Amino acid sequence: MKIGIEAQRIFRANKHGMDFVVLETIRELQKIDQKNEYYIFVSPGEDKCLEESKNFHIIEINCPTYPLWEQIAFPRIVSKVKLDLLHCTSNTAPLYCKVPLILTLHDIIFLEPKQNDNKSWYQNMGRFYRRIIVPRILPHCKKIITVSYFERNRIQQTLQLPEEQIIAIYNGYSKHFKKIKEPREITSKYIQAKEYLFFLGNTDPKKNTPRTLKAYSLYLKYSDKKLPLLIADLKEDIINDILRKQKIEEIKPYLFYPGYIPNKDLPYLYNGAFAFLYTSLRESFGIPMLEAMACGTPVITSNTSAMPEIAGEGGILITPTSEEEIANIILELEKNSNFYQQQVAYGLQRVQNFSWKNTAQSLLNLYRQTVTS
Repeated sequence: MKIGIEAQRIFRANKHGMDFVVLETIRELQKIDQKNEYYIFVSPGEDKCLEESKNFHIIEINCPTYPLWEQIAFPRIVSKVKLDLLHCTSNTAPLYCKVPLILTLHDIIFLEPKQNDNKSWYQNMGRFYRRIIVPRILPHCKKIITVSYFERNRIQQTLQLPEEQIIAIYNGYSKHFKKIKEPREITSKYIQAKEYLFFLGNTDPKKNTPRTLKAYSLYLKYSDKKLPLLIADLKEDIINDILRKQKIEEIKPYLFYPGYIPNKDLPYLYNGAFAFLYTSLRESFGIPMLEAMACGTPVITSNTSAMPEIAGEGGILITPTSEEEIANIILELEKNSNFYQQQVAYGLQRVQNFSWKNTAQSLLNLYRQTVTS
């Protein structure tokens, strides 16, 4: 088979969730499949994180904007390669493409009502683009992959697609997320405290950042330890605005906000954290939960969408709209050492159910079935 994989953003320096999903999956496919021919389509970038191999070829396509790249430059190159199958990995695909298509649709959050106003121009434009493109390409997809059974059911019911068209393939986590004896050599670059709470927040409303900070302010009122909070991916002006609106500006001395944290440093920060807060309103999977579990860090996550499915029956599930509930469970972890150690052990066991090798093998099986059917 000649298989094309769209991996447009994997060479950019500041990678995010979907970028790591396709990058890690391709790396595993390189290990397990020496038979089929692969063509990986990317945009030029400074982080050459993927190397060619005997049957894996990287094709760089230069274009000024994502829509032009995907809708014009990309399909032109694809038509010249003469593929048996094209896999687009990041929710959207070319509207006009004669190659049999598999689409990874991570979620349909962009079709759902907004949780609240999002000031990010980039995120709003991405939402608008997906709302235009996705409904038009789904009927042309041989298969649609999503990342959890929650999301599979959500997509099927919302868009009234045939059940057999949609398949759930779980994500994995990278093996450099593991227990580390001396994380302080890296964590000290971001926060001086030996112990802290860790939260991955951004401006996306689904990340529930205002309520999480409000919950943290309640925690500070009743905690004897008063652990500081390390926040990734949020700039100071955004934090200041949230604190002002929530009327909790007094907690700012306890907050540390270094901005974007490189993936290579994240294992150290998970290891150094007392607990990891993943208090989103809506997720289709939740790779950071697996990363924290693999590092032996208890995870506090939400009882909504796909998060219970990934966290499992023994995970700590809270109502993300209840600041009191979030604060209380942090306090319980502080006060109850048995409960804390149970969560450490549970996470290390739970995470063994997920791997990028499993993801890649499921994907390869799907490629074979799609081409031969």
